[in-house]
Amino acid sequence: MKVHEKRSHSHASDEEKKVTTRKQKAEAAPKKPKIANEGEGSDKVNGRSNAADVAAEFEKFCRETREHLSIEQMREILEANARDASIADEAVVPRCQDILFYGPVGDCPVCGGALELSGDSYHCEGAYSEWSSCVYSTRSPPRREEPINIPESIEKTPVYELIEKHRDPKSRPKREIAAADKPFVGMMIALSGRLSRTHQYWKKKIEKNGGKVANSVIGATCLVVSPSERDRGGSSKVAEAVERGIPVVREAWLTDSIEKKQAETLDAYDIASDIAVEGKGLALDQQDSSVVALETLTAELKVFGKRGVHIDSKLQDEGGKILEKDGILYNCALTVCDQGRNLNDFCIMQLIVARENRLYLYYRKGKIGDSPRADDKLEEWENVNDAIREFAKLFEELTGDQFEPWEREKKIHKKNMKFFPIDIDDGVEVRCGGLGLRQLGVAASHSKLDPKVANLMKVLCSQEIYRYALVEMGYDSPEIPIGMVTDLHLRRCEDTLKEFVEKLKSSTPTGNKADAVWGDFTQRWFTLIPTTRPFPFKDYEELADQGASSYEAIRDINTASRLIGDMSGSTLDDPLFERYMKLNCSLSPLEKEEDDYKMIVKYLDKTYEPVSIGDVSYGVSVENIFAVEASACPSLDDIKKLPNKVLLWCGTRSSNLLRHLQMGFLPSTCSLPVPGYMFGRAIVCSDAAAEAARYGFTAVDRPEGFLVLAVASLGEEIQEFSSPPEDTKSLEEKGIGAKGLGKNKTDESEHFVWKDNINVPCGKLIPSEHKESPLEYNEYAVYDPHQVSIRFLVEVKFEEKDVEYEAVELETEQQPEE
Repeated sequence: MKVHEKRSHSHASDEEKKVTTRKQKAEAAPKKPKIANEGEGSDKVNGRSNAADVAAEFEKFCRETREHLSIEQMREILEANARDASIADEAVVPRCQDILFYGPVGDCPVCGGALELSGDSYHCEGAYSEWSSCVYSTRSPPRREEPINIPESIEKTPVYELIEKHRDPKSRPKREIAAADKPFVGMMIALSGRLSRTHQYWKKKIEKNGGKVANSVIGATCLVVSPSERDRGGSSKVAEAVERGIPVVREAWLTDSIEKKQAETLDAYDIASDIAVEGKGLALDQQDSSVVALETLTAELKVFGKRGVHIDSKLQDEGGKILEKDGILYNCALTVCDQGRNLNDFCIMQLIVARENRLYLYYRKGKIGDSPRADDKLEEWENVNDAIREFAKLFEELTGDQFEPWEREKKIHKKNMKFFPIDIDDGVEVRCGGLGLRQLGVAASHSKLDPKVANLMKVLCSQEIYRYALVEMGYDSPEIPIGMVTDLHLRRCEDTLKEFVEKLKSSTPTGNKADAVWGDFTQRWFTLIPTTRPFPFKDYEELADQGASSYEAIRDINTASRLIGDMSGSTLDDPLFERYMKLNCSLSPLEKEEDDYKMIVKYLDKTYEPVSIGDVSYGVSVENIFAVEASACPSLDDIKKLPNKVLLWCGTRSSNLLRHLQMGFLPSTCSLPVPGYMFGRAIVCSDAAAEAARYGFTAVDRPEGFLVLAVASLGEEIQEFSSPPEDTKSLEEKGIGAKGLGKNKTDESEHFVWKDNINVPCGKLIPSEHKESPLEYNEYAVYDPHQVSIRFLVEVKFEEKDVEYEAVELETEQQPEE
C-alpha cells in the first residue's frame, strides 16, 4: 500500500514508518505539528458561517465516500493515519469519514491515548493506570493541524478529489456535535393515576426533554404510573396498556432518565408484568435497585469459601472437593472492573476431585450480576499434573502473572485490562453458613441461653441480616464470597482507600484530571471489591458511604463469618450457645422496672426525632435492652477511673454487631470531611439517638434494629469544632477528645450524672447556634479504643406514627388528567 504524505519521515509514528510511501525530497525536520485546542476554532472557515451548512456538507461527503469507498479501503486510510483499524465494520465508516472531513484527531489531554469517535462523542482508548482505562470523553476533540495520509489506492476512486480538497488543515471546518441530553426524543409517554408530582409538571418535563405526552395509551411508548398502582389493581389505562403490550413503568423511570440524560431500560421499571426478574433477561446492573433485592436476597451463594465447589458445576452432588496438592487449593476467583471498556467481569477456576477420583477443571466466566448468561466449561482430566498446568496457564492468560507465586507468596502485579484475584479464605461465608429461615425457631427453642439472649443470637447468626447488608451496599454477587476473604485482601482494600484519600489531600485535581483520578480509584476499588452496580465515585460523600463505610461493613461481615462458621446442619446441639461463648461477652437482659432501663428509655425518647419517608413519619420503641460486659472493652471499673466520662449513642448495622461485641469498636478507616469521618481515625459517637439511628440501615419491611450505648472518656482536654478540622493527624497523635458541634444539640439544663460520675447528655433536641455546621447533631471523637466501653445494646423497632390505614384504603380514585 502506498500513501501520499506531506510530513517528514522523521515525524512519522512507528506504525506510519511501516507504510511504504512515495519518495520525497529530503528536508530538515519540521516543527512539531500544531494541535487545535479543544473547544477552539472559528465558526467561519472558508466562508462557512453556519453550522447547519457544515453539517449538510458533511452529510453529502459521507454519502459520496460511503458510495465509492469500500470498508477495506477505509481501513487502509485508518491504518495510514495510525488509527485503530481492527474495529467492527460499522465503526470503520464514521471514524474514517470523521478524520477525512474534519482532520486527524489529537491525543487525549489526560493520558496521551488515542481519541476515537464512538456514537456522539470521542472516547479515549488509552490506559490511565494498570488498574483502569482512561475515562476521558469529549464532543469537541483537539485536531492535528497536519494533512491526512491518503493511500495511493484511493487516487483511482471517484471521490479522490473530494477527499484531497479536505487535506489542507486550513480548509477544514470545526465539528460541532450537539449534546444528546434529551432522553425522550421521539417518545409518546402516557401518564395515569396519582403520581408524586402533578401531570402538568411531568408534561412540561417530558416536553423539555424531547418527548410528548399522549392522552391515550394507543400509540404510546409507555405508560407511567405510581408504584402502588399494581397493588390497587390498576386503572382502565393500565388494563388497556397491558392488553396492547405497552410497557407500564414506575414514575422513577422518568426521574432516572432525566438525571442520566438517557432513556433507561423500560423493562427495569416494569410493574405490570408477572414475569420473574430473571425472565426479563436483564443483568442486575440494568435493573432497578428496588427489584434487584428480589433476586439477590434469595440467590444461593455459589462458592462458600476456598474449599467450596461451585454449585453450578453440579459436582458437589458427587462428593466433589477442591483439589489440594502440596499445600495449594486449586480454587481461584478473579475479577476486573474497567469502565472505559465497559467491563465488570468475574472468572471462577476450580480443579475438582469427584467420585472415583475423577478430576475435573471447572471454568466459569461472565459479567458480575448476570450469572445466568455466564459461560461454563467442565472438562475431565486423566492426569493431575496436566490439569494443574492447564489451570496455571489459564490463570496466567487472565492475570498476566504466574499462579504458584501468587498462591504461595501472594506476589502479583496488576496488568492493564487483566483480571485480578480475590484472595478467598478457607472457611464458610455467612450467607451460606449462617442460620437459614427454617432453622431460626428451632435453634432458639433448643438453646440453654436466656430466651431473650437466644433470640438476639438467633438474629445475629442468621443469614438474613448479612444478605440484606450486602444487597443494600451492592456487594452481593452470588459468585464471589466477599464475606470470606483473607486479612491480606482486606488490608489491600484498606490501603487502596487510604492511599486515594491521601492523594486527594495532597493535590486538588480539577476538570478532566479530577475525572481521571476518581475514575482510576473507582475501577481499582470495584476490582478489589466487586459490585453488581459499578458507578463512578465523584465526591467525599460517596467515598464515605460506598467506600469507607462499606469496607468496614464487609470487614465486620468477614469476622461474623469466622465466628458463625457452618450452622447449616442440625440445631439440636445448641449452636447458638456455642457461638455465644465464642464472643467472650456477657449479655444480660434488663427488666423494665430497673433504673438503668428507665434511664435508657428516657435518654432515647429525649434525643430521638421521627424520621419522615414520604408522608409517613417513623417513631422508635424499645423492644429489649441488654447490659454488656465485653472482654475486648475496658470494664466499668477501669473506665470510671478516667476523666470526662460520657454515656453516648453509637449507630451500627446489625451485620456489624458480632464484631463489635467480640472485638470492641475500631477507629474509622480514614479521614474524610463528612460526618462520621471528619475527625480521622477515631471512634465516633453522638449524644443524639437520632444520629445513631441513621446508621442502623433498617427498612419499612425490616423495622427492627440496634443502637449501642457506650461510655467514652474524652480525656483531660476536649477540642471543639464547628467545621471539619484541617489536620486530623495531630488529633490522632495527641489523642485528645474532639467534639463536633452540630446544628442541633441537647438541652444542657436537662443533663444529669449517672453512676460513677458518668455524664448523660439527655435533653430535648433544640437548635444550636452553629447553623452552618456540616453535622446535624453533636459528634464526639475518641482515638484510643481503651477509652471506650460498650455498656448497653438497645433493641429497637421503628414504627409508623399517626397513620390512618382506613384513609389509604379508600384512596382509590384516579387523579384527573391535567
